[in-house]
Amino acid sequence: MQHNYEYVSDGVLDAIGNTPLIRLNRFLANPRIEPRIELYAKLEAANPGGSAKDRPARFMLEEALRRGDLCGDSTVIESSSGNMGIGLAQACRFHGLKFICVVDPRAQQQNLDIIKALGAEVVMVTEPLGGDFLAARIAKVCELLEHNVNSFWPNQYANADNPRSHHEGTIREIDEALQGNFDVLFVATSSTGTAQGCRDYLRQRGRDVRVVAVDAEGSVLFGGSAGPRHIPGLGAGKEPKLAIGQLFDDVNRVSDLDCVVGCRRAALREAMLVGGSAGGVLMTVSRMQDELAGKRCVAILHDSGTRYLQTVFNDQWVQESLGCDAGTLRRLAESDDYFAERRCQR
Repeated sequence: MQHNYEYVSDGVLDAIGNTPLIRLNRFLANPRIEPRIELYAKLEAANPGGSAKDRPARFMLEEALRRGDLCGDSTVIESSSGNMGIGLAQACRFHGLKFICVVDPRAQQQNLDIIKALGAEVVMVTEPLGGDFLAARIAKVCELLEHNVNSFWPNQYANADNPRSHHEGTIREIDEALQGNFDVLFVATSSTGTAQGCRDYLRQRGRDVRVVAVDAEGSVLFGGSAGPRHIPGLGAGKEPKLAIGQLFDDVNRVSDLDCVVGCRRAALREAMLVGGSAGGVLMTVSRMQDELAGKRCVAILHDSGTRYLQTVFNDQWVQESLGCDAGTLRRLAESDDYFAERRCQR
């Protein structure tokens, strides 16, 4: 039997990246928009750890090891809403490093189970600090750094290697696949690492691509006002250092319900289970489609809906958390006039 080893990865971390770029023909499905919008999705759930966070997790650790900031007997400590924790747990296990992940009650239980299964320790903060769980998580990280000798904080919120990983990976892959021929890029923001890396790559290469940053209602990013948020990994209650002074062509805010409807619609129309922030990104494309006629658009989808089965895809959770019953939710997911209906309801 002959074997083709062209695509054989040398260990699990070598399998990070080169995720699929998928044309979505049905998600928008609005016959009134002509010429049609060409929409592509960068499926980051195809990374071995299941999200876009695999890229900076690996890159931050390996750059720290290369510089000597991190050594084999160090303890890595980081704050995460889930996906970065998984990415770091995977990378730390591969490199034989101890890892402590600081989380808050909004983290999905399945994500915590994955982190633990990879051998990491999970520390839960239960009370927000000044009304903000991110601030509480970072305070706990600082406390643990003091009490753990030879510890290292990757600090995804301030580490320039975070956007560099997307500059060298995510956007380069998109740009090469489409030969630089696309008009608008949609990307969810939290630390803003993905959006920054993508924007900088495009600007350096003179690409005339509009970068739309998708943020959550209730996020303080880009001058926003703090408020309740139920979708992890989208927006921030405290402005990360990386985000300070960052500018993008557009900032578009989405509600928790927008995200849920986007996830349900992707499942209904494209047979794809996408995560909460990805639902928000796709609904941003939907909201802007009148001005996108004839454009080639790319949406980066950060993770999979399989990690949101007990929340975004659970009718009872949506009813209790967002006040939307199952029948209304189904109608909104099926409707091409979702935003018009939402305006009428308000």
